[in-house]
Amino acid sequence: MLVQVADVDFSYPGTEIFRGVSWQVNAGDRVGLVGPNGAGKSTLLRLVAGLLPPDRGQVVRSKGTTVAYLHQSQEFHGAGTLWDTLLAPFAEVLAMRDELARLEHDLHEGAIERYGHLQELYTRRGGYTIEADVHKMAADLGFSEDDLARSVGTLSGGERGRVELAKVLLAQPDLLLLDEPTNHLDVHAVEHLEERLAEWPRAFVVVSHDRYFLRAVCTEIVDVEQASLVRYPGGYDKYLDERAARLERLSAAYTRQRDQIAKTEDFIRKNIAGQKTKQAKSRRKMLDKVERLDRPRDDWEEASGMKLRFATGDHRGGKEALRTMGADLGYPGAEPLVRDLDLVIYRGERVGIVGPNGSGKSTLMKALLGKLEPRKGIVERGHEIRVGYFDQKLGGLDESRSLVEEIRSVRGDWNEDVVRNYLGRFRFSGDDAFRAVKGLSGGERNRLALAKLMLEPRNLLALDEPTNHLDIPSCEILEDALSDYDGTLLIVSHDRFFLDRIVNRLLIVEGGRVDQQLGNYSAWKAREHAAKAPAHTPLVVKAVKNVQKPKTLPSVPAVVAAPAATEKDSRIADREAKKQADRDLQRKQRRLAELETQIAKAETELATAREALAGAHGGDWQRLNTLVSDEQKLANRVRSLMGEWEKLGAELSS
Repeated sequence: MLVQVADVDFSYPGTEIFRGVSWQVNAGDRVGLVGPNGAGKSTLLRLVAGLLPPDRGQVVRSKGTTVAYLHQSQEFHGAGTLWDTLLAPFAEVLAMRDELARLEHDLHEGAIERYGHLQELYTRRGGYTIEADVHKMAADLGFSEDDLARSVGTLSGGERGRVELAKVLLAQPDLLLLDEPTNHLDVHAVEHLEERLAEWPRAFVVVSHDRYFLRAVCTEIVDVEQASLVRYPGGYDKYLDERAARLERLSAAYTRQRDQIAKTEDFIRKNIAGQKTKQAKSRRKMLDKVERLDRPRDDWEEASGMKLRFATGDHRGGKEALRTMGADLGYPGAEPLVRDLDLVIYRGERVGIVGPNGSGKSTLMKALLGKLEPRKGIVERGHEIRVGYFDQKLGGLDESRSLVEEIRSVRGDWNEDVVRNYLGRFRFSGDDAFRAVKGLSGGERNRLALAKLMLEPRNLLALDEPTNHLDIPSCEILEDALSDYDGTLLIVSHDRFFLDRIVNRLLIVEGGRVDQQLGNYSAWKAREHAAKAPAHTPLVVKAVKNVQKPKTLPSVPAVVAAPAATEKDSRIADREAKKQADRDLQRKQRRLAELETQIAKAETELATAREALAGAHGGDWQRLNTLVSDEQKLANRVRSLMGEWEKLGAELSS
């Protein structure tokens, strides 16, 4: 056990975040923490890191456990060059190196023993590979050799985020806490991070909305929902299946309990004063003990309440939506980022633009849209092409306006009530409509920009990083809306899952060139992998879901009907069936009585365990671990017994 969260409550003023949460992170765990925006994922990481005290309960860390925490957004810490900053996590080891150098010049008898001990420790701490490790980490995260000599004061916000990620990875703690680590990373850097975490020998907990990333690195998913945590062993795909099955089970249990309670109450009313009064009183006593289930809520479904629909209008535009001939693209006074580009994007195509940070992806999009003049060559838009543009910097929003004013800047004919109803489709409710844009979070700004984009029909949508700041439910809603859109799409994105669902063609921008590839992201990477594989590598064909069945099925032998049973055989079978039914009824009645006794005993034991858990533990995490485990086992036993009692009662009442 590295860290244990035991029966923790936590709230911000007016908002409950966690209630009675217990959770444990063990050595080697590879956990993905998911949930809609605002569910409490970042708060949980801060509790585990010891940066927030719980309102109730305890967060206990095993003695000697080291923890490194990458915040989603934080003050940047560093001075000097980028190289100096990346070496900062190794200050203690570098101090050992300096002492070893001093001892080499003064190897008297006492120093020899100290030198040997220090050299062993220095080797064990990786002192001889520090520089090589830092160089590789920097390269993996997109920094060049020249960047290492830059002052950290010249780094952009995205570059500073990558530096902070490098520092926590280089520290190699026992427990790594990563809050949205793929922010500010291009696709190549994310893939390098995936490779590093796949080989990570210690534990990590990662918060991410990148579904491709979660699928690649996590072997366990923890869902933050309704002030509690639900653990799903297995990877992201298994989590999706198990979560859907769990919600279905909860819904069925709620319906079954509701029906059972109604039947039991009906039985009590009819028999409380009759011959079965003892049974009626027993059932009333048990009914009073039943923990009433709440109607299951799907937080993700509620969070995905955003309603998106993009329209093309009366005209889909010319056959050729965009065309370039021999175009050099870039900004005046600087070297072109893209050279000699010949490109045609046809009406209805769904084109994704990918490439490293700084390669010119956004520049290419702006030039294609006519927002940036080509340095050389021709860039043309097709006949009657009407463009809707989503800027990743959200520059189309006026900080001084309210949300109502932003919508009315496009639809001045709408009154306040119409605007508020429209904003409700984007999860802005009540007085949210009168908030100032400058007070919105990143995700809220993104949703407002999408709301404005939908106000007018457009037959070409150009979206620059549209999934930035969106949680997974919102990404799925956007994907569904774009899948239904029948216009032309041009999308810059680092979200590989999103690209796989939406695009059918890729433009890969790198080194001043644009490589054009058919298919989505996974198809392109599969071709790349196949091209690099040795010629003798056998072809592996993966199973594909939803394969069409052959039109002609093989013939099967006919089934020969058995002779009809005689009347005597039928009567014998009826008697045997009645006897079996009577035996089953008696067995169920006996089991119901046994369950009532077992439930009473288990509830008493559970109450005792909870009293012990609520008491002082004196920092004894081993005892606390045992208490939490005992409480959970007893709670599960009570739920299991009650579930069986309710199901059996329903069968006997029917």
